[in-house]
Amino acid sequence: MSNLHANEALLTDARLSAPPAERMVKHHDVPALETEKRQFHEFVEVDLAHTVMLVEQHILTEAVGQSILLELRKIRDMVPADFPFDVKKGSFLLQVESYLFSRIGEDSAGQMHTGRSRIDQGATVRRLYDRKRILGVLDRLNEFQAALIQKAAQHSNTIMPGYTHMQHAQPWVFGHYLLSFTSRLHDSFSRLVHAYSRVNRNPLGAVGLAGTSWPLDRQRTTYLLGFDSLVENSKLGREAWYAAETISALSFIMADLNDLATDLHIWSSVEFATVESHDGYCGTSSIFPQKKNPSGLETIKKAAGGSVTWLSTALATFRAEGTGDQAMRDLPLIHDALAITDGMLDLFTGIIETLIVHEDRMAELLSGSWCTASNLADVIVRDRGISFRQVHHVVARLVRNSLREGVIPAQVTGAALDTAALETIGSTLKYTDEQVRDALNPRRFVETRTSAGGVCPNEIERLLSIARVELAQDNEWVSEHRLKIAQSRADLDAAVSKIVD
Repeated sequence: MSNLHANEALLTDARLSAPPAERMVKHHDVPALETEKRQFHEFVEVDLAHTVMLVEQHILTEAVGQSILLELRKIRDMVPADFPFDVKKGSFLLQVESYLFSRIGEDSAGQMHTGRSRIDQGATVRRLYDRKRILGVLDRLNEFQAALIQKAAQHSNTIMPGYTHMQHAQPWVFGHYLLSFTSRLHDSFSRLVHAYSRVNRNPLGAVGLAGTSWPLDRQRTTYLLGFDSLVENSKLGREAWYAAETISALSFIMADLNDLATDLHIWSSVEFATVESHDGYCGTSSIFPQKKNPSGLETIKKAAGGSVTWLSTALATFRAEGTGDQAMRDLPLIHDALAITDGMLDLFTGIIETLIVHEDRMAELLSGSWCTASNLADVIVRDRGISFRQVHHVVARLVRNSLREGVIPAQVTGAALDTAALETIGSTLKYTDEQVRDALNPRRFVETRTSAGGVCPNEIERLLSIARVELAQDNEWVSEHRLKIAQSRADLDAAVSKIVD
């Protein structure tokens, strides 16, 4: 049912000779209004801050400001379902104007729009809304990092095969592997923070294009709305390049999640069987009774696939616009990107918190693995003064001979090493069986990787400490910015009360 009053003129009536076509309403007006409903409280917040500033600058009389602010406070206490929306009235700005007309009359209510355009108002609303969603993603990112750090600490001594080209390369530590992702995610946090700094700029007061003759105090609305700074050039009040930058930062997070999910997915297979998702994050087959499908990991990988095109889609949207107009003023894709990233971080946090790590299977894979061969080569280079390239040939031949003869690393003899040396460099190396087997021992390998960032116990403890410090810094950053916004909101309430009460 329409809420349009009999004597109320629509914004379009004075200029356009026909009402919106039914298809225009269906495909343009309704979707646009549905988006603005999600930003309901941000719209009201902008109206409150703008009206306070107009009164403080004596652009509006205190009596008019009081009447407007009283009604805006009532709207702020509503939920969108309580507000009398009517798509015929147009955008949310006009919806609120119509509501105020019915309460305090058009003479007073119509003054709220002094010194602004739907362009800078909408741009300000979108930035407030996107800011809130970005802070939510940053919180999720920190929760996920906390889960990774906790799991890494539990497995700081869990040795596993490390892979390159999907082949055993060197012994690794599962906790060290997880910490590589906390480092990547900290970088991704930093990227999103940099994008946030450009989101959190105030376009209010840029008006339509060239500014205004009204004596606006843009610094005042910047403070009352919790922005860090102004969009200085009025021409840029409508631009949404920040959204493309935000989407780019989000795609990096999704790339981090994809890589981790892909590894865990592979390692969940029967052939690897080194990790296993909790049953609560798995599905089953309708035909294969034995199957336990890691559906949570697959969901994350599927979502990450779409994120690859986020930035290119954003840039394509802006392409060839020159000075720009409609698309430059909004980028709806950012809402999907924020929602997907937030959701996948939440899902992955649960998967990591409950992840089952099969340490015995990791040890079993290592027992017959030649992934310690590079350590034997290092030992020979240090002891015998032979070039690494020559020793590489010796050890490679030792591996080839042992595989042919069915000999595992724990059974290799010094004589076998001498045979390989004679076949490649023409001389023997004279190591005992014990020395060769010690050099090929995975635990010994891990203990000797003492270079900065390596997998020895002391270095893993150091990396854990770094990860915890970085996470604490990231949590502090979010807390500080939430506190700043909360303080600005409290000061806005106080400014409204000073005028109204």
